[in-house]
Amino acid sequence: MAELRRLSIADGMDIYRMLQEIPKEENGLINKANGLSYEEYKEWLKGKYAESEQKGLVDGWKVPSTTYWLYVDGRPIGFGSVRHFLTDALREAGGNIGYGIAPSYRGKGYGKELLRLLLKEAGRFGMDKALVTVHLDNAASKAVALANGGLITGQTEERFLIWIDTVS
Repeated sequence: MAELRRLSIADGMDIYRMLQEIPKEENGLINKANGLSYEEYKEWLKGKYAESEQKGLVDGWKVPSTTYWLYVDGRPIGFGSVRHFLTDALREAGGNIGYGIAPSYRGKGYGKELLRLLLKEAGRFGMDKALVTVHLDNAASKAVALANGGLITGQTEERFLIWIDTVS
């Protein structure tokens, strides 16, 4: 059974281990927790939680973002973030939603389920559609976005721009 849980500053070793398994940077997804000590990870959680509570732009560019963990059968296997709104730069690279699945759980449909659940969260933030940007050579993520009803509306030199309705 899959469920989405919002990041908490109380998250522990199970999340930490999962984040160490997901590469630091892969196909445009940045995992800043990879390589941190456990103590640094606990501080990182505090910062990520604060990002979800902010209002408006911070430092002229950083938008509020809420991070979630995908749990399957009580074990964290992936994560994703929902940006509450977009800037012009995020419309080209970044989008509203980013997500990743731990390598040992890939190819089992969990990416599709994670994106489906993140789209529901985006809807709760008042979005009727969300942008997912996918590197041109990331066929798996492109397939996940399209399987969730995505529509490719554009392309940059590096990414597909895929809009997905948040309401089913």
